Amino acid sequence: MLSLEEGRFLVKTARSAVEEYLKNGEYTPPKTKYENLKLNSGVFVTIKNGNDLRGCIGMIRSARPLINTLCESAINAATGDPRFRPITLEELKDVTFEVSVLTVPKEIPVLHPKEYPVKIRVGIDGLIIQHGAWSGLLLPQVPLEFGWGAEEFLNNLCLKANLPITAWLSEKTKIYSFQAQIFKETKPRGAVIEEIRENNES
Repeated sequence: MLSLEEGRFLVKTARSAVEEYLKNGEYTPPKTKYENLKLNSGVFVTIKNGNDLRGCIGMIRSARPLINTLCESAINAATGDPRFRPITLEELKDVTFEVSVLTVPKEIPVLHPKEYPVKIRVGIDGLIIQHGAWSGLLLPQVPLEFGWGAEEFLNNLCLKANLPITAWLSEKTKIYSFQAQIFKETKPRGAVIEEIRENNES
């Protein structure tokens, strides 16, 4: 578990890495006094303009220190997400940064794929799907933002992987869950808070 102080450092570092890259075409990963940020960890960086997504890229696992993976993910989210045009230096004043630090994914054990919905804690678990060469990931906060239940979460996970919407019901499909600590700006360049989520499934 990361402290709020560590989370604030991550979010501010994500923003500063993007700003430095947009100004200079390169960046230097910062040194940190926080030992937790020197450990290997998966991380995703989400950038929004208001409620509109402007980029989201990360790594499920990394063999590099969290602080290095964070900077790389932040820059890729800002400039390399194929769904969006690159963010400009001018636009930085209008966007917010959100950092999700991931736990190690674990396969969800089921006797039959129909069991998946009752095994998923919507609002707490993020999901990864693997089916042959196809894979996709959705962060824990995504179903809450769209008001999805467990089955809708699974359906949209399939769509994210460019699979048929019911591919999660196939015996050849594997579903993994993970959790995340989420730290985000309350407004552009504003205060950083930790987002606390609860399971919204009864």
